[in-house]
This record gives sequence, structure tokens and C-alpha cells, in this order.
Amino acid sequence: MRILMLGWEFPPFIAGGLGTACYGLTKALDALGHEITFVLPKAVDCSHASHVKLLSPEEVTARDVARAAPIIRQIRAGADPAAVRPADAVEREAWAEGSEFVSEEFRHVTFRAVPSGVASSYGTGSGLTPEQIEELRRRDRPIAQAGGVAGAEVETSAGAGAAGAPGAALAATPGFLGLNRPAAGGDYGGDLLGDVRRYAELCVLLTRGERYDVIHAHDWLTYPAGMAIARLTGIPLVVHVHSTEFDRSGDNINRQLYEIERRGMHSAMRVITVSFWTRSIVMRRYNVSPEKIRVVWNGIESKGGPAAPTKIRASDKIVLFLGRITMQKGPEYFIAAARRVLEKIEDVKFVVAGSGDMGTRMIELAAQMGIGHKVLFTGFLRGNDVARAYKMADCYVMPSVSEPFGIAPLEAMSHDVPVIISKQSGVSEALTHVLKVDFWDVDEMANKIIAVLRHPPLRNTLKRNGAMELRHLTWEGAARKCVEVYEEAASAMCRVAGVAAPA
Repeated sequence: MRILMLGWEFPPFIAGGLGTACYGLTKALDALGHEITFVLPKAVDCSHASHVKLLSPEEVTARDVARAAPIIRQIRAGADPAAVRPADAVEREAWAEGSEFVSEEFRHVTFRAVPSGVASSYGTGSGLTPEQIEELRRRDRPIAQAGGVAGAEVETSAGAGAAGAPGAALAATPGFLGLNRPAAGGDYGGDLLGDVRRYAELCVLLTRGERYDVIHAHDWLTYPAGMAIARLTGIPLVVHVHSTEFDRSGDNINRQLYEIERRGMHSAMRVITVSFWTRSIVMRRYNVSPEKIRVVWNGIESKGGPAAPTKIRASDKIVLFLGRITMQKGPEYFIAAARRVLEKIEDVKFVVAGSGDMGTRMIELAAQMGIGHKVLFTGFLRGNDVARAYKMADCYVMPSVSEPFGIAPLEAMSHDVPVIISKQSGVSEALTHVLKVDFWDVDEMANKIIAVLRHPPLRNTLKRNGAMELRHLTWEGAARKCVEVYEEAASAMCRVAGVAAPA
């Protein structure tokens, strides 16, 4: 199949588990022989260590964006995209080619990048220097001067498939993408939502004239782009729910983001959720019909290899938290459990690997509890440093308050680390040979940590059986299930359009 993949993260452009999932799934689909075009925003420094080597990437310059601005204005004005042409076709082709690159790791994957000033979807900053941010803003001014995609909303029908009939023109109504600029000081910065809008507009341009069998949009940031392309072309849209606004924010949700998520799910022919836990949220909170939802668990790719030596004493036991330091991940429960453990066992170090808006608060919390010297904060880890953290851990704990799936426990198990996870996580559905606890029950969490550290038979049983369990959670298996969903979406799209399904 020819798959148009829309994702906000891909190594080395990565801020969390979404990038890991996109990488694993794309690599598995590539190995199965499917042809993929992956469009992502290009914002971060490529010099970071990564297991993906990018070949001959080209920057999209301000002049390139200026060339695209007239096309965007014509589309916004309601022109038939098939009739839209830039003043100079050669320049249009050069603009498209200038944002394309490939990786030697893949046989059937082409990556296309659009300019972006935001590297993270989690509100932790772009990781760019002020000079780089100003340069990206300078590049964007030609589009900004053409006017934003804002204003009226376009509702879609869950039953009708909302992608529109093949060949339908982009709605002339301003605000087709449903992206308004947020008020200053909102939960999500204006740069992020502005980038989501620009990503959608440029995706329409980059893919115009191409033929695909299915559009696969990962998470809310790419749903507007998927909806726009599907409406223009009649290509079936599949949206992949890696998390929801309720996972990220609890009940104090950002209504604009919720609407983007809801519109994307109802516009899609099929919705993929990473767990039955997330499926229940999608059904209950977004009113999506269960008939169009398919659950595809994430997988794991075994990496192996020796770990670099550490300076932590051999006598120390290491308990690891690895993830974003945000409300969703439950870091305060990890710190509270650490204090309980240290009341019973002296030689234990608790490592908090990650970054997030609660990082400073957790450092202060550990100090207030009198265990600051026992809790090590590493900051965000990349590449080999992640493997090193797993290799030196005696126990991994994921105390998430709400976790759609959770790839980190699989990674820990692949490094022979016993795992403790919250019952409020999607991955708990898929795993048997782990210890499970309610995120709020810090006493029981501490008891389970102590049991793993003190009892070698338990620790060895979890390691041995966990390694066997991982054999059934692979990206190849996830990719095959996604292909089945693509085929269902294509058939459903044909029924909506009143044409025969492809043989």
C-alpha cells in the first residue's frame, strides 16, 4: 500500500513516546514492503545522537515559504486545488524537493519536513536558541501576512465518513481546519497551535498531485492536516490516538484541543487506539462509535548491546522513573513511595530521568521529605543514555495517573529490568509478568519495590517471564494490524463514495 503518514515526532525529532511509536511502526511497515511518505515538522537540531541517520536534508528557506504563500491564498479563497499552479512550476518543484530527505535505514520510506518553531507538544519549550526561533519566525512571515486559517468551524458526520467524495475541493469557508489562535496565556502556547495550522497548510501543498491508498495521522497535532487532505482527495483517513486531552490535563481540558481531537476522530474512516483503556475514553468522552475503533497495542524492538559504565556504587540498588515529569506521569507518587522505601532499605538510589513542567517541584519535594541526596534528577535522556539508565536499574516504576499505553515498561523489560506499573495504564492490559498497583497507593507501591529489591527469586521470575512475554508485542504485529485497519478504511470509503472496492 502507499501510505501517507503524518506525525509530529520521529527520531531525532522526538519529545516523548509518540516519536518512538512512529519510528517502530514505520520501520515495521517498511519491512513489510509498504511505501510510506512521512511528513513531519523539522524543528530540532539534527546533531543529537540518534539511531536514524538522515541523508542530505535541505532547509526550507524564507524564499521557499514565500513561493508557497500564493498557493495557500488561492486554496483559502476556494480555488480547485487541481487547478492551482504557482507562477513558476520549476520553482514549485524545487520548493517541494528542498524539504525532502531519506534515511539509509529504510527502503520504502520518504520523509518530508515542513518548517516549525516548536519541537515539543508538551509545553516544555522548543529546545531552539533565540536566534533559531527568530529565523523560523522570519521565514513564516509571508504566510502569516496572507492571513491565518481561523473563523468558522466545519462539523463532520461520524456516520458519513466526513472525508468527502473523491475530488471534492477544499471548503471555501475560512477556518476549515478549525484552528483559531488561542488567547495569550492559555495552557498551550500560540506557537504550537500556529505550527499545527501551518503544518496542515503545507501538508496540503506537499502532497498535492500525489496518490495514496490511506492517510495515517498520529495524534491531535496532525488531525487537521489529515482532515484537509482527505477532504480534498477522498483518500480514507485513519487517525491514531496515542493520548487524549483527558490523559494530559485530567478534567481541566483545553476545549480547543478537545474539539480538534473530536473532529479528527469523527472525520476518520477508522480510529486506532493504543489500548482498550483509551478506546473507552474515546467512546465515552468523544462519542465515537465502537464500530469504527480498532485497538492496536504498541510494540518493542530489542536493542541489546553493552551499557556504558556508571559511577553509582555497586552496592546501591537503583529504582528508575523514566518519562516526562508531568501530572499525567505521577512523579509525586514516585517520590512519596521512595520515602517509604528508604525507611526500610538504606542503600537505594531513585533516578528520575526526564524533564517537564513539574521538574523543579519534584526536586523541592524530595528535599522537603529529606531524601534529596537519594533522588537523582538526570534531565531529558537521548539515545545510548536511555539504554544506560535501563541497564543500571534494579527496578523500573511507571506510576502514571492516566497512561494510554506506555512504551517505557516494554523497553525496561527488554533490558531485563523488573517492572512495576500503575493499573491506570493501557500497557497493563498487555502484560502479565509485571507488578501492578494503583498510582495513588504509595504504600503498596513501596511494598512492591521493596519486594523486588529484597527477593532475588521474584526479581528473576519477572525478568525471565517478562522477556518471553515481549515476543508477542512486536512492531511487526502492530504494523500488520494497522494494514488491516487501512483496508477496512478503504472499503468504508468506497461505500461512502458509492464505488466498488479495489480488488
